Amino acid sequence: MRMITAEQVRSVAMSLPRTTEGLVRDGVRFRVGRIVYVAISPDETTMGFGFPKEERAALIASEPQKFFMPVKSEEKYNWVESKMAALDPDEMREYVTDAWCLVVPKRVSAAYLAGLSPGQAPA
Repeated sequence: MRMITAEQVRSVAMSLPRTTEGLVRDGVRFRVGRIVYVAISPDETTMGFGFPKEERAALIASEPQKFFMPVKSEEKYNWVESKMAALDPDEMREYVTDAWCLVVPKRVSAAYLAGLSPGQAPA
């Protein structure tokens, strides 16, 4: 399995409409507006991403070598952490895109997922 890199995550995240990139305490954050949907640790070994709280325990239990709980202070958020070395590129793309879908208006994600440009309405 190929380990994903921060550059691969950046490539996916920055391809998503309304995404901006920033640094917080030396970690890269991708956000829409003020809402962070993906974060890469300063040492680039972990990637946190938006994920429904009610599904988090099942995800972690399914692959504990890959996923883990966020720090205690962030458990209240829709968030999960992953080991970048354990993710493959296709899975990373899916988690990043799904996290982005949680933070953009439904019409924006629907248009993107349907392959439409931002100004077009879904059929």
